[in-house]
Amino acid sequence: MSSTILPKIQWQRQSQLDSKSVHSLLISLMRGLAALQVAAAHLRSEMFPGLKGMVDPPLYYQLLAFATGFAHQAVVVFFLISGWLVGGSLLNRIGQPGAILSYAIDRATRLWTVLVPALCFMLAVGILINDADPAKADFAAANEYSAASFAGNLLGLQTVLVKNFGGNYALWSLANETWYYIQFPLLLFVFMGRSRLGQLAAASALVLMAGALPETITLYFALWLLGALFSRVRIECSNSLRVVLMLTGFSFSVYFRIHGSNDDLTFDSFLQDLVYSLPLLIILSSLQRPLLLRSSFNQGLAKLAHWLSEFSFTLYVIHIPTIKLLRYLGQEQFGRSRLAVDAPLDYVIYAGMLLALLGTAYLSYRLFEAHTFRLRRAIKNAVQPQRHRPAIVSASAE
Repeated sequence: MSSTILPKIQWQRQSQLDSKSVHSLLISLMRGLAALQVAAAHLRSEMFPGLKGMVDPPLYYQLLAFATGFAHQAVVVFFLISGWLVGGSLLNRIGQPGAILSYAIDRATRLWTVLVPALCFMLAVGILINDADPAKADFAAANEYSAASFAGNLLGLQTVLVKNFGGNYALWSLANETWYYIQFPLLLFVFMGRSRLGQLAAASALVLMAGALPETITLYFALWLLGALFSRVRIECSNSLRVVLMLTGFSFSVYFRIHGSNDDLTFDSFLQDLVYSLPLLIILSSLQRPLLLRSSFNQGLAKLAHWLSEFSFTLYVIHIPTIKLLRYLGQEQFGRSRLAVDAPLDYVIYAGMLLALLGTAYLSYRLFEAHTFRLRRAIKNAVQPQRHRPAIVSASAE
């Protein structure tokens, strides 16, 4: 009797990263919705006045502000999913010949296929709206349009040594991601290195990074690692327990959205993010079973999840410069760059602008990000002999 009530926890030798499982569908859906949440939140904050400064805001604006107020939680979801997919993938391949080189190519192409054209787009928008002056181009780190800022953002040095390029404040989290991509294989070397000297060198590098990087980058690496850890855990439990976990995680997320720390990453926000991350990871670990698409609803949900997730990274990277461009066009064509909370028609305009963000991101995805695998394959064919190329373990865009 107890075996049907208590969850059964198993350790997996290989992370299940294929796209034909229930948890993969959930990951795709979460990734797409998280990017949409961030874009909607930033669009609302850029186009409408802040809610805290209002005396008696309309109810419909309060609802919009609440619904688009989970950008912080959305970024945490990105960290968890990245740890699950990227960390899980490397764990599957570690020890194979050429695994680290293949991993480095995967990570660089994943970032730069999107970032290089996105940074160029930001520069073009900056010149158009008179934020950037090509005549004053320099290498100063303080100049957010400088060559140093461009290169620094490609290398994950924004918020560390340079500013977010073009004032794109959404890029801060990519610094975290970039350093997690570097820190994780070093951490594996510490425990799995073949020589004491190599283990010591890896440990020393991690200590130096922890001292040089902002402390919150290192702190939130723990959440990223949780994602990688749970990718190796398989949990069998009842649907009722999953419902309890889902309601628990959602309730904590809403509570912290209202009463918690939602602005910057801090030690306080880390504790609250950990609280609702654990139920989410447990649910993912319990859904590693084949995906059945017998009903039209499940088929439609799978298509929506795949469509949203495939260009979620591009949407995250370019939505801020797109908002800047839309505000500039609004000022030039209609004499205003903001929306009014007491004008119902402005909410229709807001919805139209959100669709414009999605359309621009999807177009950019088709032009650049969609070719990531082709570029990745070409680089690997050039630098890795076929016999030293690790086996492909995932079809994930990560």
